[in-house]
Amino acid sequence: MQDKMLDEFNQQTRRFFEPMRKLNSLMLGNMEKMTEYQLEAMKRYSQMGTERMRSASEISDAQDLQAFGAQQAEMMNELSRQMMEDAQALGEMSQQFRTELEQLFGEASQELSEQAKQAQSGEASAKPAASSKSDAPAKASSQASRKS
Repeated sequence: MQDKMLDEFNQQTRRFFEPMRKLNSLMLGNMEKMTEYQLEAMKRYSQMGTERMRSASEISDAQDLQAFGAQQAEMMNELSRQMMEDAQALGEMSQQFRTELEQLFGEASQELSEQAKQAQSGEASAKPAASSKSDAPAKASSQASRKS
């Protein structure tokens, strides 16, 4: 009897915490993906900056300075393009995360709805059995009814 009650309690607990476990897993996966992407982006930008500083340190005359200025303009265009691509990729990741979240919440809502229906049908079948126990009116048990 106690084993059955413990098993039922464990199953209910698992069902209760399953949506939270899925949510935590989804959030952790998204955080890992976003962090990895941002670290890669930071590495690219750092390399660009380091290359520019190395090029600047090699300037020795007016021609080198002129070439550096032209390269600087190209690098700014490349940087701008790269930032746009990164922003678009992060936006797509966010949209995918949102879609997965909506799906997860939809599944959890459907599961809760089904559990509520099961609980209502269980209560409905339990009520007729309890009411058929006795059709006699309930006896008063308060202090006032005992004195009279």
